[in-house]
Amino acid sequence: MGRYFDASWQRTMKCGQPREADAGREVVLNGWLRARRDLGGIIFIELWDKSGVTQLVFNPELNAEAHSRAGALRSEYCLAVKGKLRIRPEGTENPDIATGNVELVVSDFLVLSPSKLPPFEMDSVDEVNEDLRMKYRYLDLRRERMQDNLKKRNDITLFTRNYFAKNEFLDIETPMLTRSTPEGARDFLVPSRLNPCKFYALPQSPQLFKQLLMVGGCERYMQIVKCFRDEDLRADRQPEFTQIDLEMSYTTEEDIYKLIEGYLSGVFKEVLGIDVQTPFLRMTWKDAMDAYGSDKPDLRINMKMVDLAEVFAGGENPFAGLLANGGTIKGLRLEGGSALSRKDLTVLEDRAKKLGAAGMANFQVKDGELKGPLVKFLNETQIAKLYELSEIKEGDALFIMADADWQKACTILGQMRLEIARERGLVEEGFKFLWVTEFPLLEWSDEENRWMAMHHPFTAPFDEDMQYLFTEPGKVRSRAYDVVLNGTEIGGGSIRIHDPKMQEEVFKALNFTPEAARERFDFFLEGLSYGTPPHGGLAFGLDRLVMIMCGCKSIRDVMAFPKNQKAQCPLAFAPSSVDDAQLQELSIRTDELLG
Repeated sequence: MGRYFDASWQRTMKCGQPREADAGREVVLNGWLRARRDLGGIIFIELWDKSGVTQLVFNPELNAEAHSRAGALRSEYCLAVKGKLRIRPEGTENPDIATGNVELVVSDFLVLSPSKLPPFEMDSVDEVNEDLRMKYRYLDLRRERMQDNLKKRNDITLFTRNYFAKNEFLDIETPMLTRSTPEGARDFLVPSRLNPCKFYALPQSPQLFKQLLMVGGCERYMQIVKCFRDEDLRADRQPEFTQIDLEMSYTTEEDIYKLIEGYLSGVFKEVLGIDVQTPFLRMTWKDAMDAYGSDKPDLRINMKMVDLAEVFAGGENPFAGLLANGGTIKGLRLEGGSALSRKDLTVLEDRAKKLGAAGMANFQVKDGELKGPLVKFLNETQIAKLYELSEIKEGDALFIMADADWQKACTILGQMRLEIARERGLVEEGFKFLWVTEFPLLEWSDEENRWMAMHHPFTAPFDEDMQYLFTEPGKVRSRAYDVVLNGTEIGGGSIRIHDPKMQEEVFKALNFTPEAARERFDFFLEGLSYGTPPHGGLAFGLDRLVMIMCGCKSIRDVMAFPKNQKAQCPLAFAPSSVDDAQLQELSIRTDELLG
């Protein structure tokens, strides 16, 4: 019998397939040695592949030669194993695995490849430093959880392509090397050898090109595409990420909502077997900020913020002057919050201050009495109004946030809402979808000292709001929309500007001179001048969607080879230095930093 891998050693079953009905079959398995136990001379090994594990038995009384050689086997050796399946002896079954009622009595095996001692144990890898996992990602990927994540990602992308193909979308590629058009995150730049001292940019999204495809008559475009942004990283961000990118001609918001709700309900049913209720709830950006302090509210948390201006307007209370000058005061009720101690309340207020609040006052209802440092400033009418608006009752607490800036007050109390709910186990199970609509077209940037596009400068404003574009820019609503799932924005888009004159007006409001706009977007603006159809679209963050569907906390766990939080690849040691000859070819010289 040959001691090399040939057809006779190819598996006849996968490691996760044997069942009781297969007892008595002669089979061949291929996989990795995942665990080993030596009990009284009989050696037990768990052989793993991505389908699962099968227990192997090396019995010296049945096959002394195979048993003798098995003594040298170690963790993560890659093996081919022959033998006969049998029912496990009574009392030795393992109900935790699908193959737990059978085992393979080994007659022969072949070491396909030995393994060095792994740097971590597979069954405790979640406790290992993430950079170490990423350095040895090929080992991390051998875990069932990672294999399941990659399988779900594959299933999601397969459904995605099929769904949009059935809806008459064309899968069209757009360039990876393009022109830098800075207006948002930083670009990754690529030097051109053939064009010295000039650079390509890696695309932050295919935005301009997909709009030009609409000019080109393609009507319905989709692409599962890599995008690149040089920005600070979080659990749901990577320097390179994947979008499901969509654009449609002759469309309205309602068309897009219906299409996307059909897609999301379909993919959840196909991949997770979960029924998603449609149509999704809709909420304007203003209402979302008012009630939840976030433009991506988590509706699994049954806590809403309320406006308490009616309670504190007038009188001698500390907030009367703030409200008289246009300030905001918000309240957030916590059921059972009267059990919080003074120390607990101080800790929460300190956290609010770290978020930028001047403070966070509170009320508690204990033994039928409203308590708190602000009670002395309120009369009976104001207290009654407080109960009415906040719906506070016996055993509850009410947190108070006041600020001259409405958005700041909402945002800070909204963040406290999230933190309190997560710490106290108030986040419900399940999946809750939401459309957030009518975002502001522009937002003020203190850093740039000008109005900036909240989404991007090609988002269409509501026609009726154009009158405010140069007098009260903050009042202009855009035809933008985000689809939110469990407090995460998984997709966003808008109806685009297709009228060149309107595009010129928006650029002007963004403080772009006609020359500056042409310098950045000349090819795009030229395209708009050739009979552009009305159009709109949306882009999903595929990594974020897969992360939520897999129940993970980071998109790094649903990507095969991600970067760490420093945008480095511990596996390939990227980014890395290059030699001087390469730099000279690109007409680049680097200055070494001293000290």
